[in-house]
Amino acid sequence: MADITRRLGWRHLRSTPTAHIRHHRDGKLVHDGPGLGFWFRPLTAALSEVPVEDRELAMTFRARTADFQDVSVQATVTYRIGDPALAAARLDFSVDPDTGAWRGAPLEQLGTLLTETAQQHALDVLARTPLSAALVDGVAAVRDRIAAGLGADPRLPATGIEVVAVRVMAVRPEAEVERALRTPARERIQQEADRATYERRAVAVERERAIAENELASQIELARREERLVEQRGANARREAEEDAAADQVRAQAEAARTVKLAEAEAARSVALARAEAQAAREVGEARAEAQAAWLRVHGDVDVATLHALTGTQLAENLPRIDSVTVSPDVLTGLLARLGGGARG
Repeated sequence: MADITRRLGWRHLRSTPTAHIRHHRDGKLVHDGPGLGFWFRPLTAALSEVPVEDRELAMTFRARTADFQDVSVQATVTYRIGDPALAAARLDFSVDPDTGAWRGAPLEQLGTLLTETAQQHALDVLARTPLSAALVDGVAAVRDRIAAGLGADPRLPATGIEVVAVRVMAVRPEAEVERALRTPARERIQQEADRATYERRAVAVERERAIAENELASQIELARREERLVEQRGANARREAEEDAAADQVRAQAEAARTVKLAEAEAARSVALARAEAQAAREVGEARAEAQAAWLRVHGDVDVATLHALTGTQLAENLPRIDSVTVSPDVLTGLLARLGGGARG
């Protein structure tokens, strides 16, 4: 919208570079071009402001396919006014000289023209396309048909309009039909997900089985090695026992030999001692016999009284020692009586 200021009955207009201004005064074109600024009298001026930038026109409309299914089409048409003078002559782009606002709604008229033209070509192509094909290839088909139809429509160049681009964002069925169409795809996706889950679980189970087999093989190998270790330990123990037994046997044999030697030495010593004792006994016996014989020979030549005296002496030597003798009157009387009787005889 143009910027208009007031000064003492005059008006000053200032436009933007994307707005084409046409100023007529008394039926004559005074100013014509984009981005103008000038003074004018409002009572004699006729002003038009035509936007020349690219504009986006979003449109949404409903259509019916060949199998009688309703769909909604979302599209956007990019256009611009290539001939501002022709557009100002065909549409009302006049502005109020006091406010700078459009007196009418020219952009709405352009939008209606473009929307109806695009909708006509979209309906034409969708009416011959089944729903399944429309959902798969409908976007490209509708876009190409709208672009071709708008480019061939004679009303747009006659109005000074140029179509820059056409975009179709979606061709969508009704909500119930869309849910029904999504169900098989969702089922397939769910089946694929389930199959992937099962395969992943199968792979996990296979890996767990492989791990279990590896662990079992490791345990078997460890048990086999432990068995070998036990056998080796048993062999070592047997060998050690055999060696200990052999050593004990050697020690026993050595002890027995030593005992035998000691016994033999003891026996030899006992024999020698017995022989020495026997020899000594014989010699003592012989000496005693010789002494006895000599004693007998000596006593044989002595008289009987001497023998009695020697006997009494010998007896006295062998009697025990008497420290004191107690003689009772009876003993003394008997002894005196015997002595008296002996004197008489």
